[in-house]
Amino acid sequence: MNVDVLIVGGSFAGLTAAMQLVRGRRNVLVVDAGAPRNRFSAASHGIFCIDGKTPEEIHTTALSQLRAYPTFDLKEDIVSAIEKTPTGFNAQTEKGMNIDCKRVILAMGITDKLPEIPGLQERWGKSVMHCPYCHGYELSDRPLGVLASNDMSFHQAAMIPEWGATTLFTQGEYEPQAETLAHLQSRGVTIERTPVVAVMGHHSDMDQVKLSDGRLLLLEGLYVAPRIQLPSLIEQLALELEEAPLGAIVKVNEMKESSMEGVFVAGDLSNAMQNGTFAIASGCMAGIAAHRSFIFE
Repeated sequence: MNVDVLIVGGSFAGLTAAMQLVRGRRNVLVVDAGAPRNRFSAASHGIFCIDGKTPEEIHTTALSQLRAYPTFDLKEDIVSAIEKTPTGFNAQTEKGMNIDCKRVILAMGITDKLPEIPGLQERWGKSVMHCPYCHGYELSDRPLGVLASNDMSFHQAAMIPEWGATTLFTQGEYEPQAETLAHLQSRGVTIERTPVVAVMGHHSDMDQVKLSDGRLLLLEGLYVAPRIQLPSLIEQLALELEEAPLGAIVKVNEMKESSMEGVFVAGDLSNAMQNGTFAIASGCMAGIAAHRSFIFE
């Protein structure tokens, strides 16, 4: 198969990039594994005109609109290898597809490395969250917590009182410095140094956490800022990285082009701040930049 642009990843960033390119009359293939980062979320909030829609609804609508363009194609598969060629790039997939393309947009997202606490993983994206702008309003005025997993958690804990009474769980490991502690206390944050050992509740809802000393604390929402992990394709391509608060991301220029010419990166792979709106914005820029690169080679 030969296309102008291969987009790896078909969620908010990848499909937005595809829209710019097909409207620019370029042949686009999106290869998507079908496991977006937001698959655990019940709804997507804070996105203009589609506030409260489920990720599945947004994805279905996006695909129906993209399929109206004859130069769009989507395959459910996993890209396992990409290499530079004299005419662009060659990609191989797990199902045996062989794809030649002139440009690549990487938009397959990252993996969240959640703390290993019973009851936490199954509530991720519902009552255990990372973004208050995405999910905070629905938990207004309820008891909330922040589970410290790195220094970014202190920043998060200072924000959450905007939505409800907040407890910072340091896990006995992440202790704020004096100035940070004073700021948290001025925001009304309660500091709990006894580690959380279990998240409890009914199905995806939580109602309390269990501490290592046996105490049970009422809690209806828990915020976590997990470390992130990049997909193996990034290392394979040897793209230049930069350190962000939650881990390494791909370094890009203002046009979303990586250190390898012709490889653009969109969404959480290159965004230090991560939510649906930022993913859409970076996908738009990557798609336009890839299209312009054909004109101004």
